Amino acid sequence: MSAGQTTPESNGRQEPGAGTPLPGLAGGADSTTPHGNAPSYSPDTPAVGTAATAPGQAGKRQVTRTGVIWVAVVAALVLLILLIIFILQNQEQAMVKFLGLEGSVPLGMALFIASVTGGVLVAAAGGARILQLRASAHRARVRQRR
Repeated sequence: MSAGQTTPESNGRQEPGAGTPLPGLAGGADSTTPHGNAPSYSPDTPAVGTAATAPGQAGKRQVTRTGVIWVAVVAALVLLILLIIFILQNQEQAMVKFLGLEGSVPLGMALFIASVTGGVLVAAAGGARILQLRASAHRARVRQRR
């Protein structure tokens, strides 16, 4: 503990010997600098290793593709962890019937397969729409060139 500091356990009382400077440190508690030998910086001084920014650029951050990918990967990992927990907690056997096929699978796995199948159908529909829009844009560019 340095001079004058208290701990939550001390209930506001200073620890014994807290008012005396530590041996080997120049200045101690009576030094003119607020924290012993620590340098003091004004709020306008940029930290070491940082570049000073222009006044209009103070609060802006640049979004990069790498940052967006990193956030997407972290979000995907969190979702995968939640999915694993869901599947492990739903291990009861469920009877599944589909187009004349019948079988017994764990409930969590059946729901996972159903959600993946739904995602594939949505992705296929979205892909078809993207191809349709690209073809339409290509035809419009060809007509403009004529």
